[in-house]
Amino acid sequence: MKKVTLYGIPNCDSTIKAIKWLRQNNINFVFHDYKQSGISKEKLQEWNSKAGWESFFNKRSTTWRELSTAAQNKVTDFSSAIKIMMENSSIIKRPIIEFDNEIIIGFVEKEYQKLK
Repeated sequence: MKKVTLYGIPNCDSTIKAIKWLRQNNINFVFHDYKQSGISKEKLQEWNSKAGWESFFNKRSTTWRELSTAAQNKVTDFSSAIKIMMENSSIIKRPIIEFDNEIIIGFVEKEYQKLK
Protein backbone atom coordinates (compact mmCIF):
# COMPACT_ATOMS: atom_id res chain seq x y z
CA MET A 1 0.00 0.00 0.00
CA LYS A 2 1.30 3.45 -0.93
CA LYS A 3 1.93 6.04 1.76
CA VAL A 4 -0.07 9.08 0.62
CA THR A 5 0.17 12.54 2.17
CA LEU A 6 -2.17 15.31 1.07
CA TYR A 7 -0.99 18.89 1.72
CA GLY A 8 -3.56 21.68 1.67
CA ILE A 9 -6.04 23.67 3.69
CA PRO A 10 -9.39 22.20 4.72
CA ASN A 11 -11.61 24.95 3.28
CA CYS A 12 -10.01 24.98 -0.20
CA ASP A 13 -12.37 23.67 -2.90
CA SER A 14 -9.62 21.72 -4.69
CA THR A 15 -8.45 20.16 -1.42
CA ILE A 16 -12.04 19.17 -0.60
CA LYS A 17 -12.36 17.53 -4.05
CA ALA A 18 -9.10 15.64 -3.51
CA ILE A 19 -10.15 14.40 -0.07
CA LYS A 20 -13.50 13.27 -1.45
CA TRP A 21 -11.84 11.46 -4.36
CA LEU A 22 -9.33 9.70 -2.09
CA ARG A 23 -12.08 8.56 0.28
CA GLN A 24 -14.34 7.39 -2.57
CA ASN A 25 -11.45 5.33 -3.92
CA ASN A 26 -10.58 3.89 -0.49
CA ILE A 27 -7.10 5.39 -0.47
CA ASN A 28 -5.70 5.97 2.99
CA PHE A 29 -3.91 9.27 3.41
CA VAL A 30 -2.50 11.64 5.97
CA PHE A 31 -3.72 15.24 5.76
CA HIS A 32 -1.19 18.02 6.35
CA ASP A 33 -2.93 21.34 6.99
CA TYR A 34 -0.69 24.23 5.93
CA LYS A 35 -2.59 26.66 8.13
CA GLN A 36 -2.22 24.55 11.28
CA SER A 37 1.16 22.92 10.73
CA GLY A 38 2.93 25.27 8.33
CA ILE A 39 5.47 23.92 5.87
CA SER A 40 9.16 23.29 6.34
CA LYS A 41 11.95 24.74 4.26
CA GLU A 42 13.16 21.18 3.67
CA LYS A 43 9.80 20.10 2.25
CA LEU A 44 9.73 23.08 -0.13
CA GLN A 45 13.29 22.27 -1.21
CA GLU A 46 12.28 18.65 -1.85
CA TRP A 47 9.32 19.73 -4.00
CA ASN A 48 11.52 22.21 -5.84
CA SER A 49 13.94 19.43 -6.75
CA LYS A 50 11.04 17.27 -8.03
CA ALA A 51 8.92 19.82 -9.87
CA GLY A 52 10.51 23.28 -9.78
CA TRP A 53 9.18 26.01 -7.49
CA GLU A 54 7.18 27.74 -10.22
CA SER A 55 4.90 24.69 -10.48
CA PHE A 56 3.66 25.02 -6.90
CA PHE A 57 3.98 28.78 -6.36
CA ASN A 58 0.47 30.14 -6.91
CA LYS A 59 0.55 33.58 -8.49
CA ARG A 60 -3.23 33.43 -8.92
CA SER A 61 -3.85 33.26 -5.18
CA THR A 62 -5.52 36.10 -3.30
CA THR A 63 -2.51 36.24 -0.97
CA TRP A 64 -0.17 36.85 -3.93
CA ARG A 65 -2.43 39.52 -5.41
CA GLU A 66 -2.58 41.30 -2.05
CA LEU A 67 1.20 41.62 -1.89
CA SER A 68 2.64 44.94 -3.00
CA THR A 69 4.09 45.14 -6.49
CA ALA A 70 7.49 45.73 -4.90
CA ALA A 71 7.18 42.49 -2.88
CA GLN A 72 6.01 40.57 -5.95
CA ASN A 73 8.91 41.90 -8.02
CA LYS A 74 11.37 40.53 -5.45
CA VAL A 75 10.26 36.95 -6.20
CA THR A 76 12.70 36.02 -8.93
CA ASP A 77 14.04 32.63 -7.87
CA PHE A 78 13.53 29.80 -5.40
CA SER A 79 15.44 31.56 -2.61
CA SER A 80 13.12 34.56 -2.71
CA ALA A 81 9.99 32.44 -3.28
CA ILE A 82 10.67 30.11 -0.35
CA LYS A 83 10.57 32.99 2.14
CA ILE A 84 7.12 34.06 0.98
CA MET A 85 5.80 30.48 0.88
CA MET A 86 6.93 29.85 4.46
CA GLU A 87 5.36 33.12 5.66
CA ASN A 88 2.20 32.78 3.54
CA SER A 89 1.39 29.12 2.95
CA SER A 90 -1.71 30.18 0.99
CA ILE A 91 0.63 30.98 -1.89
CA ILE A 92 1.44 27.27 -2.26
CA LYS A 93 -0.80 25.57 -4.82
CA ARG A 94 -3.09 22.96 -3.38
CA PRO A 95 -3.58 20.26 -2.93
CA ILE A 96 -0.20 18.64 -3.26
CA ILE A 97 -0.12 14.87 -2.93
CA GLU A 98 3.04 12.96 -2.14
CA PHE A 99 3.42 9.24 -2.79
CA ASP A 100 6.19 6.87 -3.86
CA ASN A 101 8.72 9.72 -4.08
CA GLU A 102 6.42 11.60 -6.51
CA ILE A 103 4.16 14.62 -6.17
CA ILE A 104 0.93 15.63 -7.85
CA ILE A 105 0.16 19.34 -7.80
CA GLY A 106 -3.50 20.36 -7.87
CA PHE A 107 -6.60 18.23 -8.25
CA VAL A 108 -6.07 16.35 -11.50
CA GLU A 109 -8.26 13.25 -11.42
CA LYS A 110 -6.36 11.60 -14.28
CA GLU A 111 -3.12 11.90 -12.30
CA TYR A 112 -4.80 10.58 -9.16
CA GLN A 113 -5.31 7.23 -10.92
CA LYS A 114 -1.62 6.58 -10.11
CA LEU A 115 -2.63 6.30 -6.46
CA LYS A 116 -4.77 3.20 -7.01
